[in-house]
Amino acid sequence: MLFNFECTERGCPKNDILSGLTVALALVPEAVAFAFVAGVAPLVGLYAAFMVGLITAVIGGRPGMISGATGALAVVMVSLVARHGVEYLFAAVVLMGVIQISVGLLRLGKFIRIVPHPVMLGFVNGLAIVIFLAQLNNFKIEDQAGNLQWMQGPALWIMLGLVALTMLIIKYLPKLTTAVPSSLAAIVTVSLLVIFVGLDSRTVGDLASIAGSLPEFHLPMVPFNLETLRIILPYSVILAAIGLIESLLTMSLIDELTETRGQGNRECIGQGVANSVTGLFGGMGGCAMIGQSIININSGGRGRLSGISAALFLLLFILFASGLIEKIPLAALTGVMFMVVISTFEWSSLRIIRKIPASDAFVLVLVSAVTVISDLAIAVVVGVIVSALVFAWEHAKHIRVDSHIDENGSKVYELHGQLFFASVKNFQDFFNIREDPDDVIIDFQHSRVMDHSAIDAIDSLAERYLNAGKTLHLRHLSPECVKVLHKAGDLVEVNVMEDPRYHIAVDELA
Repeated sequence: MLFNFECTERGCPKNDILSGLTVALALVPEAVAFAFVAGVAPLVGLYAAFMVGLITAVIGGRPGMISGATGALAVVMVSLVARHGVEYLFAAVVLMGVIQISVGLLRLGKFIRIVPHPVMLGFVNGLAIVIFLAQLNNFKIEDQAGNLQWMQGPALWIMLGLVALTMLIIKYLPKLTTAVPSSLAAIVTVSLLVIFVGLDSRTVGDLASIAGSLPEFHLPMVPFNLETLRIILPYSVILAAIGLIESLLTMSLIDELTETRGQGNRECIGQGVANSVTGLFGGMGGCAMIGQSIININSGGRGRLSGISAALFLLLFILFASGLIEKIPLAALTGVMFMVVISTFEWSSLRIIRKIPASDAFVLVLVSAVTVISDLAIAVVVGVIVSALVFAWEHAKHIRVDSHIDENGSKVYELHGQLFFASVKNFQDFFNIREDPDDVIIDFQHSRVMDHSAIDAIDSLAERYLNAGKTLHLRHLSPECVKVLHKAGDLVEVNVMEDPRYHIAVDELA
């Protein structure tokens, strides 16, 4: 048998194909909307959704994750398009892909592991709020002056009713049958209701026409010189960073939902190849989409076939079924995205926020707020920096010194805790050079020297003892630390049999 559509332990082709169809339907208005945000034609967004989605599904590192044109990238692109035109955008997307491929080849995707859990929760909650706020635009219509106004009267009630019907079908249909993804069933049901009853409801076609042809190879029409590189490089770096952060964090979320593990470095390469190819075929580039990925997972899509199906269905819509797809009411797609918001938001974070440390709660709320107000990349970077500062501050408190006079009359300082940039001030305050005896020993057996700031603090302390005419011994100090101590000189006492063998990252040893 050529094709086996039976579900096995390795996957379920039927579920993947049907979930891919569901995702493709939800991709259309998103791609068109993000194209408008970036200031480009709708087909530029649709081509990006098709090509990025297809390539990442085939060679990316996370089966079941959906990629396409996203709002996080569109808000960066709009400035480049406005100043220099769409051709420079295509060139920037190609370079963006090259940067992402380099990140993957250098195996830097593993650094997503340094993102703390409160930052991850803030990212998920913030993105859920962003998705929710984006859907509110579907409740607005243009007045005669071309300004957007909130719906009123029958139009509003019809919209709310269709959205509610969509959400109810998605919630309760799985209790009756799982043969068809509930999101797909909801979209089809609401669409048929609107068409046959003749309800006056906005449709996908009200946004823009999605009819088009196959994407064609298109070398960006820009001068190939250093001036062009100067223009596009800052945008490409920012786009590459945002794309990888959103993709890798979405991958972590899908890993958690499916209890499997994706390949971060492979996903970086897949995203890079997808964006470079997209830029050469007139697309705006993209990255992982958390909303569509959640739709895919909830609809039963787990394998690569789900992402491939979504991309191919989207292409079929563009080529052959644009008239049909344009009749889908926005209310149905809005209801689907509202259910995505409900399933994406970490409601448990509201329950535990008073039980976790205040610093973690602050980081969670901060990342959520910055994601909504600014963008995802800035939010994650801010969250990681704040978490790191809190970590450093807390560990700086854990350094202490026990002192005593030994049998030879020397004063011994036994250091406990980690010595690094945040704890060096406390370390220096432990010593009373003026009142200490002429022979002083600092024992690092229960301490670890972590960075160059700690080395410099030890060096400075040694110089102060030397200037006071006193003898200082540094015991159980790593040989790597000893090599970069300039002021202690011959006064460093090293016990080779007992000294720790850890390495320390300092400029002299780099």
